Amino acid sequence: MVCSSLPALGQEFDLQPPGEREFVSDKAHLLDDASVTRIREVCDKLLTDKATPIIVVTIESMAQHGGGRNMPIETYAALLFNQWQIGHAKLQGQDWNTGILLLVSKGDRRARIELGAGWGRSENQTCQRIMDEHIIPQFKQADFAGGIVAGVEALDKMARKLELPSRPRSASDYIVPLVFVGLAIFTAVSLYRRGASGWAWLFWVGVFTVVWFALRTMAQNRGGGGGFGGGSFGGGSSGGGGASGSW
Repeated sequence: MVCSSLPALGQEFDLQPPGEREFVSDKAHLLDDASVTRIREVCDKLLTDKATPIIVVTIESMAQHGGGRNMPIETYAALLFNQWQIGHAKLQGQDWNTGILLLVSKGDRRARIELGAGWGRSENQTCQRIMDEHIIPQFKQADFAGGIVAGVEALDKMARKLELPSRPRSASDYIVPLVFVGLAIFTAVSLYRRGASGWAWLFWVGVFTVVWFALRTMAQNRGGGGGFGGGSFGGGSSGGGGASGSW
């Protein structure tokens, strides 16, 4: 991964940020209405809950929007992040700077997740996993909308410090459901033949334990009323962290 650098200070690109709580600037026309709606839904809730905006930008090429010859996407994303001042430098007197930019340059066949300075480099590995497992594989199949939505959903999980969603399934991934079906059949037979005894009860204890933990996690992440009511831009700056990908 190439780390973001910040040359050409003062350089600006001819790109306007989306409005407050709009989250999407789709200059390359890669997103359909349903995808934009989903992205805004996820991003609006994250901004309210965590004061962390995710801004999605698609462009035809960096050169078309002020990028110099052979400018790395890492540099372009960092400069654009700073130009728009994504996120909030401080909140309630505390350093914050947790904005996130997802930039897709279709013609350059490059994408970049750029993180605000508040992240440091702590989530670089997670960002690279999001790029490699959730975004780029779908881009390679020309499913740009699917890749961007999957990337936003995974970034939302990262910002909430939750486990990332599963990557798209392959044939081998169906082994787990088949095993579950087998266990369910075993349970039914065991209950029928042994009544209240047998290994089936151990199985159901495990199932209910998993369900309980899942419901508890959902309740914890639902949060209470109120939340952050500000917008997406407030003096934030890039810290150089993130990840890049190509297809």
